[in-house]
Amino acid sequence: MRSVSAQRTKQRPRTSRLKRAARAALFAAGLASLSAVTGCASTQPSDKADGGRKVKVMIVTMFAPEGKIWLDRLGPWQAVEVPGLSPDYPAVHCNRDDVCVTTTGMGHTNAAASMMALAFSDRFDLRQTYFLIAGIAGIDPAQGTIGSAAWAKYLVDFGIQWELDAREKPVDWPTGFLGINTKGPLQKPPLDYRTEVFALNASLADTAFAISRNVTLSDSDAAKVARAKFGYAPANQPPRVIQCDTLAGDTWWSGKYIGERARAWTRLLTDGRGVYCTTQQEDNATYEALKRAASVERVDLSRVAALRAGSDFDRPYEGQTASDNLLNYADQGGFTPAIENLYRTGNPLVQEVVTHWDAWREGVPQK
Repeated sequence: MRSVSAQRTKQRPRTSRLKRAARAALFAAGLASLSAVTGCASTQPSDKADGGRKVKVMIVTMFAPEGKIWLDRLGPWQAVEVPGLSPDYPAVHCNRDDVCVTTTGMGHTNAAASMMALAFSDRFDLRQTYFLIAGIAGIDPAQGTIGSAAWAKYLVDFGIQWELDAREKPVDWPTGFLGINTKGPLQKPPLDYRTEVFALNASLADTAFAISRNVTLSDSDAAKVARAKFGYAPANQPPRVIQCDTLAGDTWWSGKYIGERARAWTRLLTDGRGVYCTTQQEDNATYEALKRAASVERVDLSRVAALRAGSDFDRPYEGQTASDNLLNYADQGGFTPAIENLYRTGNPLVQEVVTHWDAWREGVPQK
């Protein structure tokens, strides 16, 4: 048979061979063009046939020190670069237990962009992944203190409001803030943005709190001095693990009156169920990105937990100005213990999931 085929090939005219070669070249060029348009490389297989590396826990941090506390403790790591992540933090780091750490960059914009890139990347299979958002925050002295670590059940966006300069507000308004398309600060807005408030899985939050509530938290001498200036608890007490809710907004703020609005806004948007205690920038943006991914079954929103540790007070002590509290926030000594306490409080949940994966695989175990 070979000899016959070879003979037939020899008998074909030269023009036929040239046409075949031309068609092959055009076909190859077409594949290359298609790959460029679709982002697919026909000669390179996907990361895994099943849709990417499976992850048990994805720890979401916002800037280098928050990520470093995990990277220093849970390695060794494999770096997985993901297109679309922050250029400052272009890789996700994963260990042999299928625990990964990603750093989004600070603020709403960075958090949303990075989490969208991660959630829609084919390099990971995140359908059964537990997401632990772990970052530092300002803290309400009525609910916690420097170093306290708070598990949230509600994520509230403080930035989606109307605002008047306080010098021009009506005299009977406590601040210049009010909900968009409302007539006053006490009226709940229609939530047209659909990102103003999110309710996390309360069962997961309760389980995380129960696992970690008795851990010994870190402290500092400077933090002890700072909290002693408050004349009431829990502000002047040692840090502990607590449960209360977190408020996101890109504007750093300080002061009694804005702090009162933060409390009232949280109550208003959660219909009285939420209790404000920490202020940060990213969590609603992070969650919304995950929500978009969940809409096409790439992640499971019931597996998202949010942990924030107080690095500074959101308002001054009696006799201190709001500007001094804001401008000298670093002098409160809360940064280092807050970073450490993210690990001490969050890691028990991480290890519980990894160690008992058979129980957690299908969802939060029911006690």
